[in-house]
Amino acid sequence: MPLVAGIDSSTQSCKVVVRDAETGALVRQGRSPHPAGTEVDPAAWWDALRAAVAEAGGLADVAAVSVGGQQHGMVCLDEAGEVVRPALLWNDTRSADAARDLVEEAGGGETGRRFWAEATGAVPVASFTATKLRWLARHEPANADRVAAVCLPHDWLTWRLAGAPGLDALRTDRGDASGTGYWSPRTGEYRLDLLEQAFGRRPRVPVVLGPAEAAGQLDPAALGDGPTAAGPVGGAGSGAAGRVLLGPGTGDNAAAALGVGAGPGDVVVSIGTSGTVFAVADAPAADAAGAVAGFADATGRFLPLVCTLNAARVLDAAATLLGVDLDTLGELALAAPPGADGLVLVPYLEGERTPDRPHATGELRGLTLGTSTPAHLARAAVEGMLCGLADGLDALLAQGARADRIILVGGGARSAAVRAIAPQVFGRPVVVPPPGEYVADGAARQAAWVALGGDAPPAWSIGATEEYTAEPVPAIRERYARARG
Repeated sequence: MPLVAGIDSSTQSCKVVVRDAETGALVRQGRSPHPAGTEVDPAAWWDALRAAVAEAGGLADVAAVSVGGQQHGMVCLDEAGEVVRPALLWNDTRSADAARDLVEEAGGGETGRRFWAEATGAVPVASFTATKLRWLARHEPANADRVAAVCLPHDWLTWRLAGAPGLDALRTDRGDASGTGYWSPRTGEYRLDLLEQAFGRRPRVPVVLGPAEAAGQLDPAALGDGPTAAGPVGGAGSGAAGRVLLGPGTGDNAAAALGVGAGPGDVVVSIGTSGTVFAVADAPAADAAGAVAGFADATGRFLPLVCTLNAARVLDAAATLLGVDLDTLGELALAAPPGADGLVLVPYLEGERTPDRPHATGELRGLTLGTSTPAHLARAAVEGMLCGLADGLDALLAQGARADRIILVGGGARSAAVRAIAPQVFGRPVVVPPPGEYVADGAARQAAWVALGGDAPPAWSIGATEEYTAEPVPAIRERYARARG
């Protein structure tokens, strides 16, 4: 019974799952928190990974391990492989001006947006690595001068698992590379000219691997000594000759798609720290409007995606404002009528990425004596968050994506109110898999593909799903559209 491990290094925490490579059955798991903030020393991710691996019983008996990581984060290394400065995360908006400048330098307006969409699959926004590199070159030139290589969070963690064997050993995959702003999903090649335009020169970048290509081997000393770390590799279920293979890893959204078994015709709505709406497609997307990012996926296909900065934390904020827990917030939301009697929350609590409004703030519209109740505010928070995601669904459909079914995942999907209200907002039935760590599961499934070989990842069951249906309530989105402008 070969075992594999999947790691999800997200914004908020690190999760590790160990699964049966052939069936996907969960054997054990662990987790450890990450520090808050929009810039983080990568050492904190490494410490959390080690702690989560230890809680999961170590990696001594696995055949392969892969890492799914938060996309876009800028990890800069010097010639010695040391981190130059804390990593700027996807949700750090300080590079918004740099994003606009890169579009202007390509002709501005429709011309500039079209150039970037065709060159890299996506129009620059503050989230993308290229814009963060431009910010670094402008605002921290001394640090910029030290940069010998730039990589992404999952690339760096995979490299550390291999023992940090030198900058030339950095590896990534097409899914995560497609979120940098200097790699083309359409051609499968880096656009080093655009990297140079953003940063002023061309630092080293990771080699892009195929979906099931090994990134190397786990260094037995990487996680420390003892059975709760890497341990003495070569035990039952380990790889050939005691090797533990490292998968190429991928970005969190591509890993989630792999974890839920999404295929062409599926649209996944993930409600976590960010909100994402993405579809598995056979052809790359290029949206000059900038709403849809034409990413690649972890299987050789493509993953057109819309991301919002404001998702599950909108619910957290509303619960805090009302002084209740999340379960009570859901009960309150379901006690109010659809549309909350006209109360609308535009939930731009941290600026917004889609639409591109990095300096926006939230707004509450339609407040009257009748709507000044906890139930109405709770309902408006859930509906506002879902309306932002529904706008993303519309953008995907406009780019030719199919929505044969909608799969709802992420921490926000655990809310009974979100599950019940989503069909009213999206206008179609919603399928909810069992609660799970689908990014980590996707990484584990990729690891199984690397360990077992074959033309496709192993077919794992995600268990029984629940389908939620409701009559659409068009007024919810109509009022939201007027409020957000």
